[in-house]
Amino acid sequence: MKKELISNRLFCILSGISGIAGVLMLIVSFNINPGPPPGATDEQLISFGHQYYSSILWGAWLQAVGPFFIVLFAIALITQAGAARQFSGMLTLFGAGTLMTVSLIEITFYIAVLFKDPPLSHLIGLNLIYSVQHLYFIIAAPALFIPLGFVILCSDLIHRLFGWTAIGIGLSFALLGILFLFQLALPMLVTAFAGIQVFWWLSASISLMMRSGK
Repeated sequence: MKKELISNRLFCILSGISGIAGVLMLIVSFNINPGPPPGATDEQLISFGHQYYSSILWGAWLQAVGPFFIVLFAIALITQAGAARQFSGMLTLFGAGTLMTVSLIEITFYIAVLFKDPPLSHLIGLNLIYSVQHLYFIIAAPALFIPLGFVILCSDLIHRLFGWTAIGIGLSFALLGILFLFQLALPMLVTAFAGIQVFWWLSASISLMMRSGK
């Protein structure tokens, strides 16, 4: 029994570390890859690509690997809550897969904008990035946060407040996805709102580690 408790505690700690590592990777990626200025001309986009070539590639790597560690943390929550075979748990797994898929598609276009041939590849890639960003709000974030919130509410793994806030974040993403559906490039304030999830994952990861002994 004692060995099992130690094993569960270690699992929770490692899971929390995974979530924190994913968050830190995303924070670093956002800071080293600021994105081109809004309404940039063709010449400005080419210049931006040359200037931030390494930063864009490292940012792409971090934004591909970071969500993976966050998804690992989400799956750990499902496992520890015993919800893997429950409806909310299965929906969360679907949402995690959807989020990773959307994230990897966007990262692919980050790399695509750096190609010099064909000449308009950077413009096409940038437009595709703007297009994919809509998917985070329309389906990816809501499909993960809302069912994960119910997983937390139906367990005593971490504080129930995280469950309610997860549902609130998911619904907020879905609402913004509808409100700004007809703006092909999402406003900066809307994309900046996505950063709120970073604080949630960080807080939830720390909370799981702190409650691991219980």
